[in-house]
Parts: sequence; structure tokens; C-alpha cells
Amino acid sequence: MNLRSLLFVPGDRPERMAKAMGTAARALILDLEDAVAHARKVDARNMVAEFLGTAKRGPKKLFVRVNPLDSGLTDDDLATVIPAAPDGIVFPKAEGGAALAELEQRIARLEAQAGLPPGQIAILPIATETPAAMFLLGSYGGVTDRLVGLTWGAEDLPAAIGASGSREADGSFTPPYEIARALTLFGAAAADVAPIETVFPNFRDLDALAAYAARGRRDGFTGMMAIHPAQVDIIEAAFAPSEEELAFARRVVAAFAENPGSGALQLDGKMIDFPHLKQARRVLEMD
Repeated sequence: MNLRSLLFVPGDRPERMAKAMGTAARALILDLEDAVAHARKVDARNMVAEFLGTAKRGPKKLFVRVNPLDSGLTDDDLATVIPAAPDGIVFPKAEGGAALAELEQRIARLEAQAGLPPGQIAILPIATETPAAMFLLGSYGGVTDRLVGLTWGAEDLPAAIGASGSREADGSFTPPYEIARALTLFGAAAADVAPIETVFPNFRDLDALAAYAARGRRDGFTGMMAIHPAQVDIIEAAFAPSEEELAFARRVVAAFAENPGSGALQLDGKMIDFPHLKQARRVLEMD
């Protein structure tokens, strides 16, 4: 599943959902959590279910961000949207592998009741939104094949610990949230799933977004979430491998295929070894 760009859309705005289908985003996140006022939750979940049932999806994936497990709303969210077969569930305020297993069981039960193929609905946790979650980022691997990635957020965590914010004046993250970002990256790698960069809140500053997305790609993230349609094309460009990268990756893979017994080879006058092969395969998967 290619999750290079994921665009949030409020779950109570069906006209925005329809418009978002025309963007280049690889996935939409139909939001039942933060983007929807409490009084609108029931209406929003019904609107999302209706949209899922009527949208002409094509290659675009449709995820639903449900409300957290401790909200008292999750079961109703899932019971309403699972029969409409979303491609995935975005799991807010996730707290490690045990919570992932609990959500997986609820989804599996509803899939069976709806007569859907087992295991077809993916899960994407937002894995850094509570203090407890920070100590569990290495526990997602091996829990369920539904897990397709890990992403993080820097909005709920400051409120949970009493911080006044997560960013410096220049927009960069303060040290506690750089730790959250790094642990998400490593947690995703440990679980062998896609690491997804968090949103860039200032949707009017597209130059700053481009720099932020380029940093995410450099550091190892393979995609990024967006809060506005104007951000999607920049994110797509930042995380797409260049033709030069793809060509070199193909040559690395071919070199090892031609020398299956070798652990290190020469290519263009430089030594390459298995880490280079792993990175080359990853670049090709991003295409």
C-alpha cells in the first residue's frame, strides 16, 4: 500500500470528501476525531459510511480516523463504518502493541459480521499522542498483518504533559518532540512498516512545507500527512524517488543478482554491501 501522501478531510463535510477525491493524495483520512465537534459525531460517522459506500475509489485508499479507545465512541464509529469497507482505520492515541491487538479484534469481529474478507482493513496508528505511548513505540511489530505504518503527532502530547507548545519560533520541533519523531521512525522500522511524517500546520507556507518534507524524506520517512489539498503535490514530489535514484537502485539490485554469493561489490568505483541493497529495494518500493 503506497502511503506517500495522506490528506485529512473532516468527516462531517461530504462536499470536501468529494473534492478531495480529485487530488493526487494516495489516501484520504476521513476524520471522525479532532475535526468533528462532539455534537456532530453521529452525523459525521453516518456521512463517512455513506461516502465510503458510494465513492468511486480507483487507486486512492480511504482511511477513517475513529475516536480513541477510551472515548466511549470507538465501537459506534467502527460499527458504522466497517460494513462500508474502508481501506484502513487510523488509530489515534494508540498505546503500543496491546492496544493495536485490541483494535484488531474489534475490526475482525465487525468484518466477519459484515461478511467482508478477513484482514482486508488496514490499521495506521498515531503512536505518540500520550505519555504512555512514548514508551511503547517498539512494541508494534508482530501483532497483526493489518499494520501498514506508524505515524506521529505533536499536538496532543504537549497538552498531555502540560507543555505550552512543541515548536521553536522558526517552526522546528523542541527536543522532546524530536525524540517522539525519531522513536516513531525507529518503531516503524522495527515493525517493518512505513514511517509516515506528521502534518505541517502552516498550509499557506508552501516553501517551508517543501523543506520540511525534504527533511522527512532524508531522515527515512516514506510519506507524510496533509491538512490541506494545496500541500499534497509538494508532499508527493518530496517523497517520490528521482529517476537518478531509481536507476541507481536498479543497478545495485542487478549487481547483487548477478553475484548472489557476494556480500560486497564494486559499483562506479565504490564499494556497496547489503545495507546498500536494502536501501535500493526500499527506493524501488517507493516508486
